[in-house]
Amino acid sequence: MSIVKEFREFAVRGNVVDMAVGIIIGAAFGKIVTSLVEDVIMPPIGLAIGGVDFSDLAVTLKDATETDPAVLLRYGQFIQISFNFIIVAFAVFMLVKGINYLRRKEVEKPSAPAAPTKEEVLLTEIRDLLKAQNGR
Repeated sequence: MSIVKEFREFAVRGNVVDMAVGIIIGAAFGKIVTSLVEDVIMPPIGLAIGGVDFSDLAVTLKDATETDPAVLLRYGQFIQISFNFIIVAFAVFMLVKGINYLRRKEVEKPSAPAAPTKEEVLLTEIRDLLKAQNGR
Protein backbone atom coordinates (compact mmCIF):
# COMPACT_ATOMS: atom_id res chain seq x y z
CA MET A 1 0.00 0.00 0.00
CA SER A 2 1.44 3.36 -0.95
CA ILE A 3 2.05 6.08 1.61
CA VAL A 4 -0.35 8.43 -0.19
CA LYS A 5 -3.17 5.88 -0.22
CA GLU A 6 -2.57 4.96 3.41
CA PHE A 7 -2.53 8.64 4.42
CA ARG A 8 -5.75 9.31 2.48
CA GLU A 9 -7.50 6.45 4.29
CA PHE A 10 -6.23 7.76 7.62
CA ALA A 11 -7.18 11.38 6.92
CA VAL A 12 -10.76 10.71 5.84
CA ARG A 13 -11.60 8.36 8.70
CA GLY A 14 -14.58 9.58 10.69
CA ASN A 15 -12.63 10.03 13.91
CA VAL A 16 -9.98 12.20 12.28
CA VAL A 17 -12.57 14.42 10.61
CA ASP A 18 -14.54 14.70 13.86
CA MET A 19 -11.37 15.61 15.71
CA ALA A 20 -10.49 18.28 13.13
CA VAL A 21 -13.95 19.82 13.38
CA GLY A 22 -13.67 19.78 17.18
CA ILE A 23 -10.30 21.51 17.10
CA ILE A 24 -11.55 24.20 14.72
CA ILE A 25 -14.67 24.86 16.79
CA GLY A 26 -12.59 24.75 19.97
CA ALA A 27 -10.21 27.39 18.63
CA ALA A 28 -13.11 29.65 17.68
CA PHE A 29 -14.78 29.06 21.06
CA GLY A 30 -11.45 29.85 22.75
CA LYS A 31 -11.57 33.34 21.28
CA ILE A 32 -15.07 33.82 22.66
CA VAL A 33 -13.99 32.66 26.12
CA THR A 34 -10.89 34.87 26.01
CA SER A 35 -13.01 37.89 25.11
CA LEU A 36 -15.51 37.03 27.86
CA VAL A 37 -12.77 36.85 30.47
CA GLU A 38 -10.71 39.83 29.33
CA ASP A 39 -13.52 42.17 28.27
CA VAL A 40 -16.44 41.27 30.55
CA ILE A 41 -15.25 39.50 33.70
CA MET A 42 -11.82 41.04 34.39
CA PRO A 43 -12.82 44.76 34.31
CA PRO A 44 -15.20 44.45 37.29
CA ILE A 45 -12.66 42.31 39.15
CA GLY A 46 -9.97 44.89 38.40
CA LEU A 47 -12.30 47.64 39.64
CA ALA A 48 -13.09 45.68 42.80
CA ILE A 49 -9.40 45.24 43.64
CA GLY A 50 -8.59 48.88 43.02
CA GLY A 51 -7.95 48.97 39.29
CA VAL A 52 -4.74 46.96 39.49
CA ASP A 53 -3.69 45.57 36.13
CA PHE A 54 -1.26 42.77 36.81
CA SER A 55 -0.08 42.53 33.22
CA ASP A 56 2.01 45.71 33.60
CA LEU A 57 4.06 44.33 36.51
CA ALA A 58 7.62 43.49 35.51
CA VAL A 59 11.19 43.51 36.71
CA THR A 60 13.78 45.05 34.44
CA LEU A 61 16.69 42.68 34.04
CA LYS A 62 18.58 44.87 31.59
CA ASP A 63 17.83 48.48 30.72
CA ALA A 64 17.16 49.46 27.14
CA THR A 65 19.96 50.90 25.07
CA GLU A 66 19.80 52.80 21.83
CA THR A 67 20.12 49.56 19.86
CA ASP A 68 18.55 46.93 22.15
CA PRO A 69 15.17 46.90 23.90
CA ALA A 70 14.95 46.35 27.65
CA VAL A 71 14.92 42.80 28.94
CA LEU A 72 11.91 42.37 31.24
CA LEU A 73 10.77 39.61 33.54
CA ARG A 74 7.01 40.06 33.06
CA TYR A 75 5.65 38.22 36.09
CA GLY A 76 2.50 40.36 36.03
CA GLN A 77 1.48 38.88 32.68
CA PHE A 78 1.85 35.41 34.20
CA ILE A 79 -0.33 36.41 37.17
CA GLN A 80 -2.96 37.89 34.83
CA ILE A 81 -3.05 34.77 32.64
CA SER A 82 -3.26 32.59 35.76
CA PHE A 83 -6.28 34.58 36.98
CA ASN A 84 -7.86 34.27 33.54
CA PHE A 85 -7.31 30.50 33.63
CA ILE A 86 -8.87 30.18 37.08
CA ILE A 87 -11.91 32.19 35.98
CA VAL A 88 -12.34 30.16 32.78
CA ALA A 89 -11.86 26.86 34.64
CA PHE A 90 -14.46 27.88 37.24
CA ALA A 91 -16.91 28.96 34.53
CA VAL A 92 -16.48 25.66 32.67
CA PHE A 93 -16.86 23.77 35.97
CA MET A 94 -20.13 25.57 36.71
CA LEU A 95 -21.35 24.87 33.17
CA VAL A 96 -20.57 21.14 33.46
CA LYS A 97 -22.12 21.05 36.93
CA GLY A 98 -25.31 22.61 35.54
CA ILE A 99 -25.45 20.16 32.65
CA ASN A 100 -24.92 17.22 35.03
CA TYR A 101 -27.71 18.55 37.28
CA LEU A 102 -30.11 18.71 34.34
CA ARG A 103 -29.13 15.20 33.24
CA ARG A 104 -29.74 13.85 36.75
CA LYS A 105 -33.18 15.46 36.74
CA GLU A 106 -33.99 13.65 33.49
CA VAL A 107 -32.79 10.32 34.88
CA GLU A 108 -34.68 10.75 38.15
CA LYS A 109 -38.03 11.33 36.41
CA PRO A 110 -40.22 8.34 37.15
CA SER A 111 -41.11 6.51 34.00
CA ALA A 112 -44.03 4.18 33.57
CA PRO A 113 -43.00 0.54 33.99
CA ALA A 114 -42.64 -1.23 30.70
CA ALA A 115 -45.34 -3.71 29.82
CA PRO A 116 -44.18 -7.30 30.16
CA THR A 117 -43.17 -8.98 26.94
CA LYS A 118 -45.03 -11.98 25.56
CA GLU A 119 -42.28 -14.26 26.82
CA GLU A 120 -42.54 -12.85 30.33
CA VAL A 121 -46.32 -13.30 30.35
CA LEU A 122 -45.96 -16.88 29.14
CA LEU A 123 -43.29 -17.68 31.73
CA THR A 124 -45.44 -16.18 34.47
CA GLU A 125 -48.38 -18.36 33.41
CA ILE A 126 -46.16 -21.46 33.36
CA ARG A 127 -44.83 -20.63 36.84
CA ASP A 128 -48.35 -20.17 38.18
CA LEU A 129 -49.52 -23.49 36.63
CA LEU A 130 -46.55 -25.35 38.15
CA LYS A 131 -47.28 -23.85 41.56
CA ALA A 132 -50.94 -24.90 41.25
CA GLN A 133 -49.95 -28.49 40.30
CA ASN A 134 -47.58 -28.79 43.26
CA GLY A 135 -50.27 -27.51 45.62
CA ARG A 136 -48.45 -24.43 46.77
